[in-house]
Amino acid sequence: MNPDLPDRIFKINSRTDFHNIALEIFRYQAETNKIYNSFIKNLGIDPDTVVQAEDIPFLPVSFFRTHKVISGIHTGNLVFESSGTSGKMTSRHFVADGGLYEKSFLRTFRLFYGDPADYMIAALLPSYTERANSSLVYMVDRLIKESGCPSSGFYRENTNEMLSYIYSARREEKKVLLIGVSYALLDLSEKNSPDLSDVIVMETGGMKGRRKEMIRDELHSVLKKKLNVDRIHSEYGMTELLSQAYSKGDGLFFCPPWMKILIRDPLDPLSILQDYGKTGGINIIDLANINSCSFIATDDLGKLHPDNSFEVMGRFDSSDIRGCNLLLE
Repeated sequence: MNPDLPDRIFKINSRTDFHNIALEIFRYQAETNKIYNSFIKNLGIDPDTVVQAEDIPFLPVSFFRTHKVISGIHTGNLVFESSGTSGKMTSRHFVADGGLYEKSFLRTFRLFYGDPADYMIAALLPSYTERANSSLVYMVDRLIKESGCPSSGFYRENTNEMLSYIYSARREEKKVLLIGVSYALLDLSEKNSPDLSDVIVMETGGMKGRRKEMIRDELHSVLKKKLNVDRIHSEYGMTELLSQAYSKGDGLFFCPPWMKILIRDPLDPLSILQDYGKTGGINIIDLANINSCSFIATDDLGKLHPDNSFEVMGRFDSSDIRGCNLLLE
């Protein structure tokens, strides 16, 4: 691997840059990642024939549950692990360079929200803080440290104390970010019905088996009314990625320059849908995943818009994903 490649990822400023670096990373991973190499060979694809980023094969995200997905000679000293809800096997992401993850999420946050030092950051992530090796907790913990605000932190049962600090920060005209898992934000809204106008309320998705699942529009409608905010922000990330997309409202997510969303045909997992607005499987190119796999076919359903924003519509069920299962076999 070219030693300057990790730095070049975060200097992408054109489609040509993205295309060229994506192909460079693909060839590196196709050669040095044993799992990805075997996957490509089983598809009968010669990496040398891939000349467009859209033609790169996407590794089903389920491989992170069953294999150690590593590129190069790295061992993955830092391991992130998913929650493993619904009795599913957990995903594990072996991260060779934690600094690369920090660079990715800090640059992305600054791109969408500015300097963390301008914020009081309150986190309601009980289901994540209860377990080790959460990539989300790792990210939020670093953002809290970067905020430098004494009242920034993780809150669980002490929501009254958290709200007191939030109101105090608002009186001091400091920006406030409240980031939380969906069920914890709903609990807060029902228990306290606080006035969080002027607060950025960001949900990270998921009921984690604690409450009945809700579609995003319904969830946001309830939270907006109960928390007295005009919009609900969202973070789209996962254990298997080192990058995140953010939505500032209406469920429309945008990626940083080194991350790209493509939509695959739900009936043909190797085909990318060319038309905007059609629903299919979400494929992600995350160039920050240089030491694992940058090309991932997720279990999420979504659609892409002409401005490169995307929506997450839900998840495949076990029958919908049969095409990917055939590839696994």
